[in-house]
Amino acid sequence: MKNLVLLGATGSIGTQTLEVAEEAGYRLLAMAVGSRIDAFEEQLRRFRPAFAAVYDEKAAADLKVRIADLPIKVLSGMDGLCTLAALPKADLVLNAVVGMVGLLPTMAAIGAGHDVALANKETLVAGGAFVMDAVRKNGVRLLPVDSEHSAVFQCLQGKPEKGRVRRLILTASGGPFFGYTKEKLETVTPQMALKHPNWSMGAKITVDSASMMNKGLEIIEARWLFDMPEDRIDVVVHRESVVHSLVEYDDGAVLAQLGEPDMRVPIQYALTYPDRLPSPVKRLSLADWGRLTFFAPDDAAFPAMQVCREALRRGGAYPAAVNAVNERAVALFLAGKLPFSRIPALAEETLAKTLPTPSSVEDILEIDRCMRSEVTK
Repeated sequence: MKNLVLLGATGSIGTQTLEVAEEAGYRLLAMAVGSRIDAFEEQLRRFRPAFAAVYDEKAAADLKVRIADLPIKVLSGMDGLCTLAALPKADLVLNAVVGMVGLLPTMAAIGAGHDVALANKETLVAGGAFVMDAVRKNGVRLLPVDSEHSAVFQCLQGKPEKGRVRRLILTASGGPFFGYTKEKLETVTPQMALKHPNWSMGAKITVDSASMMNKGLEIIEARWLFDMPEDRIDVVVHRESVVHSLVEYDDGAVLAQLGEPDMRVPIQYALTYPDRLPSPVKRLSLADWGRLTFFAPDDAAFPAMQVCREALRRGGAYPAAVNAVNERAVALFLAGKLPFSRIPALAEETLAKTLPTPSSVEDILEIDRCMRSEVTK
């Protein structure tokens, strides 16, 4: 059995990873969460890892008392997450935490020589250059867990050495506000934004999907994961979420990865790569779907994706800054303190700032901290 370190165990990706890990024959060596210890305690009692970590110090202290009867060492804070990510006995680290909290644990895992299955967007959005440099220096694999990037990764398997990729085509569901005008978006509420038509995800990523910011962040991720220039990464809105992404080659051939919208497939592929094991997911029947539709993105109503493209073109600190502002803005929107339309507007305002060029991951974290503090309305 292989040893898995799971960061972000109680989230949507984390809970599905536990299900897949049982089927794939992975042993849970360590598990971590941000602060949700009620659900985490249940998971720990079931999977009995040797180590656990909670980012929130107070919640970690509470958890120690709750599971004092279990032989599990409980760590806390960022040091705890990074210690788990670098455990010598780990065979794979799956990072599914939400937000910039995921960057340092990813770097710790890579530095320890571990392969990383990545579901934390901020790792590559904010620190892409530093992360990929560390991946190359340590000779490890960075395996995508997001459905779109996993689809691209799968379509690239078996690519001839001389076969050149012309472009990547990421699909977007369009979220709950597909077809809305810019004016209509002025009145949407958090409750409306959280009703995703196809996927069950956490609140932050669901709002990002509604604003199309999620797809902009995925463009930045794809640039680093696949070493692809921004102008060769396209997006198409595909409401059914059956085609998860496509790769076009120089000869005009386009390969696509299809399947029912179920995150257990990309999670399992990351855990078992390069093997493919049986899975309990529903089998795709194109006849049952009958018709698949595709649309060009509406950049006028949903400008977030173009904001991310511009941040990527500028490079340096701009992707990290846009990500930080968006993360803070989404939190304010969910709290009822910011209108939906201000989320991309605040991100776009970031592009007008003169930002220092980061020379380290620590610089990225400082830029992130500073940009968050500026978002108040």
